[in-house]
Amino acid sequence: MTLAQRAMKQLEVWPDLSSGPASCGAGRALRSVHSEIVHFHSDHDVDLHLTVSAIRRFHDDLRESTAIRLVPGSGWVTVHLDCDTDVDLLMSLVSAALKAHQNVPSPAGKRPAGGECNFGRVTVLHRR
Repeated sequence: MTLAQRAMKQLEVWPDLSSGPASCGAGRALRSVHSEIVHFHSDHDVDLHLTVSAIRRFHDDLRESTAIRLVPGSGWVTVHLDCDTDVDLLMSLVSAALKAHQNVPSPAGKRPAGGECNFGRVTVLHRR
């Protein structure tokens, strides 16, 4: 089982998340009632809808992590899953993302928003 598969399996049982296709067309998504929260694009790369304000709040810490890729102006971060610690980081950030989206009202009768994730905007160089 890949790290992304293991993370997805753990997150699928969270009561605030449901699974479906990613709105960007690449991979699977987990969404809350408010928004798409996580896009699993590959065995190692995951986009997380953290929100611009949460990214601003955690910016210095996120920038320090070798697992995180930031795209200026994006409300999404890319998490590169290379080890168990990266999966733990993803779990913590998903919790922060759910809290960040909690106070955003969902438009009546509309599907949760996906927004533009970072798919295709981030290049991860794999270690050899």
